[in-house]
Amino acid sequence: MIKRPVFLVTGADLAPQALALLADFDMVYAGKTPTEDDVVRLCKQHDPVGIIVRYSRVGAQAMDAAPSLRVISKHGSGTDTIDKQAAAQRGIQVVAAVGANAAAVAEQALALMLACAKSVIQLDQRMRAGHWDKATHKNVELEGRTVGVVGLGAIGLRFAKVANAMGMRVLGFDPYAQNLPTFVQRADWSSILSESDVISLHCPLTNENAHLLNASSLAACKSGVLIVNTARGGLIDESALLEAVRNGRVGAAGLDSFAIEPMAHPHLFCEEPRIVLSPHIGGITADAYVKMGVAAAHNALQILRA
Repeated sequence: MIKRPVFLVTGADLAPQALALLADFDMVYAGKTPTEDDVVRLCKQHDPVGIIVRYSRVGAQAMDAAPSLRVISKHGSGTDTIDKQAAAQRGIQVVAAVGANAAAVAEQALALMLACAKSVIQLDQRMRAGHWDKATHKNVELEGRTVGVVGLGAIGLRFAKVANAMGMRVLGFDPYAQNLPTFVQRADWSSILSESDVISLHCPLTNENAHLLNASSLAACKSGVLIVNTARGGLIDESALLEAVRNGRVGAAGLDSFAIEPMAHPHLFCEEPRIVLSPHIGGITADAYVKMGVAAAHNALQILRA
């Protein structure tokens, strides 16, 4: 009996529509919360030709454990959990499902921005405690305010489009973006900091932009700025952000990603009511699950069939 080639999924499942595309392969799943050691072990055991990355890191050790490996395909857009340099050195292609979860993540960023501007969580808690703050509470009106969008890929541009539709002035910072739509005004980093009432992060994490928002850059922001991060936790110095929220430089923050995930508990963010938290689920919707799975499978097959 001829052994079929294997795909390893660093997760517990894959959308049926994606599995239909991969019908000629045997599928191996690493489980809901795989570690890097789990991935290495499964690579040694099954020698996959492709890896679809949902969770965990895929490094050089996993690549060396799978001599047949030709492609690593991200179930999403961010490839920072894949050692791309190691892959390139071994002739392994790295591809991503760019744009597949753009609507989902942009909507999450919008939800976090609105939760911060409208004090949704705090007012809900106050109401449940028996308070009626109509005479004393004032929300932030976003129409006419400036939002700085950092990263103008599929997600950032979709968020920018919605912000523009709400009547916001949109500044965009992305050294690599070309042919921006008319509703995005290109800006440099200093202008993003000094002019934005809201800053929303949509860029990949690199060695160059780690802690892009730190004590120095937050000090250069407008007083009361709202910070939204649905990209990568490493873009923000978490200690500096917490201090900026406490001293009022940052009015509120909505975070869907963290420096260490799962976020440690207890975490100092949990004690600050002006920081709204969600567990990196911006791209996790029923629709995005299918879109990302299909795109990840399609991208991998393109490499294998080339």
